[in-house]
Amino acid sequence: MIDRLVVNMLAFMLSGLPAASPALAADHPASRPAASAPDTVEFTRDIVYGKGGDHDLMLNLARPKNMAGPLPCVVLIHGGGWSGGNREQLDEASWHATTHGYIAATVGYRLAPTAVWPGQINDVKCAVRFLRANAAKYGIDPNHVGAVGFSAGAHLAMLLGSTDVKDGLEGDGGCPNQSSKVQAVVSFFGPTDLTAPELLPDLSPVLKRFMGARLSEKPELYKQASPVNHVTRDSAPMLLFQGTLDPLVNWSQAVKMAEVLTKNDVDGRVELLMGLGHGWGEPEMTRTSNATFAFLDQKLKPAAKH
Repeated sequence: MIDRLVVNMLAFMLSGLPAASPALAADHPASRPAASAPDTVEFTRDIVYGKGGDHDLMLNLARPKNMAGPLPCVVLIHGGGWSGGNREQLDEASWHATTHGYIAATVGYRLAPTAVWPGQINDVKCAVRFLRANAAKYGIDPNHVGAVGFSAGAHLAMLLGSTDVKDGLEGDGGCPNQSSKVQAVVSFFGPTDLTAPELLPDLSPVLKRFMGARLSEKPELYKQASPVNHVTRDSAPMLLFQGTLDPLVNWSQAVKMAEVLTKNDVDGRVELLMGLGHGWGEPEMTRTSNATFAFLDQKLKPAAKH
């Protein structure tokens, strides 16, 4: 299971690169037949969790079979420059999460340029609200929900941990009476400040497609979409993994988030992976995966707190 997980996650990580090779694209999880969930997992595909405009929004849900009592939930958010990728890329990661005692949802969201900011964050917030509204049905502990994201998905995960109703990003997808804020966030190489010059010009076409305008045209919109501008003392604890040779997201992005979290007394940490880029393989994949669940256990499992 873990070997397949690593291969799947590594291919997914690298899929966000603008110039992915044909060989990589051929081995992309989305281009292969859907794998079957292991016998220990109750896996449900294509659950409609809300509306994005006129479109049904869907998630896939993995739960351990024979689970006893409510379990914490982890929302897994794919990357792809806010304009690519799909929830199926993280199905196997969701199955792996069940072995650590979690219910896991892989969340689909509207993609640019069909939908621009704030459509994507509206959608993932709706997913969190849906999971809380249906906590009893699925056996979820609604008070312990976390988010793990990769690249653009990590950007959205950090916003889930740092924004709430007052920020005006909830959207109208459904379940308005539930909170969309998560209690823990893990970011794999996610951008934190979309106004920063180190993200440009390499990401400027991607950001324009996502934001619907250039930074020079709508700087306030870029500030609104930057997680560093939303952190308060009430933000969720965050764990950020960042390669120092990432060609898309400069390592200073993670440092900026660390500075803001520190200023606001928010728990968490940043791990800089020396010499690594926008994604990595073994042995760091297994190590960072283990560190992810150790962090989530500490924040989302009350009995595990020290």
